[in-house]
Amino acid sequence: MGNSSKDNDSATSADASAGDIPPSNSGVYSEGEKVLAYHGPRIYEAKVQKTEIRKSEWKYFVHYLGWSKNWDEWVGEERLMKHTEENVLKQQALDKKQNVDKNVKSGRSSQGKAKISTDAKMDKEDVKNNVSKGKKRKHDAGVEKGSGTVEKLVKIQIPATLKKQLVDDWDSVTQQDKLVKLPRSPTVDEIMTKYLEYKSKKDGVAPDSIGEILKGIRCYFDKALPMMLLYKKERKQYNDSIVDNVSPSTIYGAEHLLRLFVKLPELLAYVTIEEETLNRLQQKLLDFLK
Repeated sequence: MGNSSKDNDSATSADASAGDIPPSNSGVYSEGEKVLAYHGPRIYEAKVQKTEIRKSEWKYFVHYLGWSKNWDEWVGEERLMKHTEENVLKQQALDKKQNVDKNVKSGRSSQGKAKISTDAKMDKEDVKNNVSKGKKRKHDAGVEKGSGTVEKLVKIQIPATLKKQLVDDWDSVTQQDKLVKLPRSPTVDEIMTKYLEYKSKKDGVAPDSIGEILKGIRCYFDKALPMMLLYKKERKQYNDSIVDNVSPSTIYGAEHLLRLFVKLPELLAYVTIEEETLNRLQQKLLDFLK
């Protein structure tokens, strides 16, 4: 799955379409209804557990069938589809495409066994003794034989105060048409520099690993911002501000950096990370957020 935030309005995902869909007169889906739901690059079976109107839009609290309740979340209508035969075929076709794309990227024949799906799902039959209950879905192959690595989902627990900031940010942009003034101060680059200075002063010397992680975050931010971190109402501002190969990390600040952390689990699902390294990475990212 792509996002570790629990029971949180889908606005916090910084989906470019959030806030731009007019409210329906009545809910399209009902409580207890079995549906198909988009999450990251795939479609999953889910069940609607609650419905309510939020910010003049219908929102649905869904449980992904076969997944832990930790993944339950509020989503908008744009991420749901009726559970029909036609849509199930669409889901299967997308699953097939994702597996083929994964094999092509890894240089393997599409006829070979898929190494691991892009959302880090694991077959329960193969790995039921190796992973915690409820963390992996029962579809898609799981463990790479002959190596000690497993593609696992990086779970990033966003502090409550920052979750509120995400919601306030969404409301300000999509509901009040208030955009962040650019260039932001401090910028993403300046935030990272201050954090590195803080760690150096606190620990005497900042480990090289922290510097590498910050470089990685900066790289992800610059690439992901125009693709998945902007709301529609911010795109013109982006086009006006990012010219002459200027890096977004030198223009944008904390609000947009926080949106990246919501998307990081989805992005890092494409990377094979050893379990020990994964645990260290999660701790460092959490420390950075704090």
